[in-house]
Amino acid sequence: MLNIRNLSKTYGKHAALRNVSLHAGEGEVFGLLGPNGAGKTTLLRIIATLLRPSSGTAELAGHDVTRDPEAVRRVIGVVNGGMGLPARLTGREVLRSFAGLYGMSKAQADARITELDVALDLGRALDARAGEYSTGMKQKVVIARAVIHDPQVLILDEAASGLDIFARRTLLDFVAAARQPGKLTLYSTHVMSEAEEVCDRVAILHQGELVTVGPIPEILARTGERNLERAFFTLVRGAEAQTAAAAVAHAS
Repeated sequence: MLNIRNLSKTYGKHAALRNVSLHAGEGEVFGLLGPNGAGKTTLLRIIATLLRPSSGTAELAGHDVTRDPEAVRRVIGVVNGGMGLPARLTGREVLRSFAGLYGMSKAQADARITELDVALDLGRALDARAGEYSTGMKQKVVIARAVIHDPQVLILDEAASGLDIFARRTLLDFVAAARQPGKLTLYSTHVMSEAEEVCDRVAILHQGELVTVGPIPEILARTGERNLERAFFTLVRGAEAQTAAAAVAHAS
């Protein structure tokens, strides 16, 4: 479903991504982990066709993100922590509007909204105006909007940011339920416990470089750590030490 080869993105002299290569298959929840500034959002924006890479290639569901961006946009749904909603519209109106953009009839849209109401516990958000929403209500509708057309690939970039415990639980349960044949969920977060719960494999990014990628049990076994957060620090500190050693060797 996702094949990335030697992907780089630079802004002047700053390298946001350096030669990242990875793949993710259908039926996976694939995690992108790292602190702020690691390159997660840059990578996801390239996958979502919002940015062009400086070099390298990325293919999603068989479509090259640079050469065929429209085809990519038809098969994705995107959620990040900062998306807004029109304050005067109800959740139902927002979802019907976006369903129409994807060519869905009113009957199809309403049937899908019913499904998403069950999956995301939309409740009164459907018929209240978005200007009255709590953060959790808003994010649930944003997620429903992203998946109204039942996309093959769901991109979640820090989607749990700012959510209360109930909304966060609804999101994580929804992500776990989205693990289906023919589908891929890309889940970006800096909260390791979230990734440990819902992700099948993870890629750890640090300072624009891929530190490691693999199943979580394999990463824990390799580092000898008992949880993903400790394994993350072990791997990142090792990468930093290697970078520092290489810089000293180059200077000498």
